[in-house]
Amino acid sequence: MPLSMASIGEHFLIKKINGKEEVRRFLENLGFVAGTEISLISEISGNVIVQVKDSRVAISKEMAQKIII
Repeated sequence: MPLSMASIGEHFLIKKINGKEEVRRFLENLGFVAGTEISLISEISGNVIVQVKDSRVAISKEMAQKIII
């Protein structure tokens, strides 16, 4: 399921990243790599704040839909 449908406070493993090469590379540079554990911190209007590795990252609803957990 896409990250945009996840519940707040739960931990997930990234299964894959969808989208064009430039989108996948952008998310990879932020730390979103298949096999990485992430946690959803908060969600406002579909936009999410995610704990990935030791950082919190805010991403748009569109980007969250490309991350499959």
